Amino acid sequence: MPFSLPTTATAPFCPSQVRGSVPVPSDGGWRKRLIRSAGPGLLVAVGYMDPGNWATDIEAGSRYGYDLLFVVLLCGAAAIFLQWLAARLGIVGRRDLAQMAREQYSRRACLTLWALAELAIIATDVAEVLGAALAFNLLLGVPLWAGVLLTGLDTVIVLSLKGHGFRQLEAIVLGLILTIAACFAAQLAIAPPDAAGLLHGAVPSLAALGQPHALYLAVGILGATVMPHNLYLHSSVVQTRQSTRVDEGETRQALRFATADTVVSLALATFVNAAILCLAASTFHAHGFAQVAEIEDAYRLLTPITGAGAATLLFGIALFASGQSATFTGTVAGQVVLEGFLNLTIPCWQRRIITRGLALIPALAGVLWLGDHAVGRLLVLTQVVLSLQLPFAIWPLIRFTADRSIMGSFASGAAVQALAWGLFVLIAAANLWLVWNWLV
Repeated sequence: MPFSLPTTATAPFCPSQVRGSVPVPSDGGWRKRLIRSAGPGLLVAVGYMDPGNWATDIEAGSRYGYDLLFVVLLCGAAAIFLQWLAARLGIVGRRDLAQMAREQYSRRACLTLWALAELAIIATDVAEVLGAALAFNLLLGVPLWAGVLLTGLDTVIVLSLKGHGFRQLEAIVLGLILTIAACFAAQLAIAPPDAAGLLHGAVPSLAALGQPHALYLAVGILGATVMPHNLYLHSSVVQTRQSTRVDEGETRQALRFATADTVVSLALATFVNAAILCLAASTFHAHGFAQVAEIEDAYRLLTPITGAGAATLLFGIALFASGQSATFTGTVAGQVVLEGFLNLTIPCWQRRIITRGLALIPALAGVLWLGDHAVGRLLVLTQVVLSLQLPFAIWPLIRFTADRSIMGSFASGAAVQALAWGLFVLIAAANLWLVWNWLV
């Protein structure tokens, strides 16, 4: 089929409250164009290294050493594939996932998808609140309930970004990501992982999943890795890269640049998640501490085991950066789903106050009711909520990217569709299994 633009195409969408699209000159050298195109993947990557991932990775490493490392790597590969589909939809369809759903589905279906997406964003923000509050508690000795309240101050940060473009936002997020990565790289230097264990754990093995709890943790890692709101976010922010020419060659070039951006950014996020598991394996599991499942327990045990006081400091800093990094992307994702599904626009600071306010209530209530040691359980609960919503984001994404009336000659082929639907079935079944085990 010859190249054709989707019939619904209009000017590329950009969330109205975070302006500053980045022009990508069609006549520039490929290196310059690649640099100008890079960035959207970073905004997505932070969602894959949030505190919700930490608990499962820490417990997996402490209980089973490196045996479940392949689960982290495969989940990272699945995330790259799904985000690649989301980027393709945004570039070729010139609509984000929420906008496309509003055009293709009934109003009742859109309201349902919007409510589920909002629930996922709030659940993610609860995890960020708990992670940042725990970092305040561990680093500064602030009571956990007070740390929860302190996280509300990030609205000031969002307000300070008013009028700035995506490039500034991406620079801040890049700084936070590099901080997290550097902290874990330094910790792995303090407690080097076993090379043979790494190679063994990186090879997929059904035998490693033979124990029921190992399978439970593997499913938990899967449920905590693929974030539904990131699919909406990526399909939108990828459109901030605007070319001066629209034709088949230019579109293919944009897709190549977006693919490189996605792979590199999410590979960095996968490194962080793998580093958390490897750190737990090289410290806790290797020294007989196989029951470490809470973030605060991991923090307190690092110095006695490694003999380096810097290990706990680096761990706390990484946790704080992890909790804060999604502050920005959560706000943008919230605007994307609100504008996309409901065609409703509100100022950025109002969106942030609403999202953080709704997240503070369950986080504070959970800490006050269940106690300071309930953070791990609350983080698991947020991942269960995300698990329930995930299939409702993947289904329309697969359908839209395979639709030739939307994607033209760039519609997904049979092999891509088979892989996508296979992932959908696997993720849906794994998440349902996780929810069932959590309930019973």
